[in-house]
Amino acid sequence: MTTTLSIQNLKCNGCATTISNKLADLENVSDVQVNVEEGSVTFNYINEESLLHVKETLKSSGYPEVGESNPLGTKAKSYVSCAIGKMS
Repeated sequence: MTTTLSIQNLKCNGCATTISNKLADLENVSDVQVNVEEGSVTFNYINEESLLHVKETLKSSGYPEVGESNPLGTKAKSYVSCAIGKMS
């Protein structure tokens, strides 16, 4: 199955690199494509459990789905993830 999620805090290619790397490490997730301009990530997944794992990974990295809570702590995580992505 393929889906696209609109996510918050996606600002640059550093963010995109971090997201791509984190999702590439997940089982049953493939073909990850991050679109910085649209603030979205598209990927293939096997089952609902895989989809939930992607959403949790994104949220814990500072990139919650649009419509979810986005407190200052989450925004700070995205800045750290962004910096790590720029160094990769």
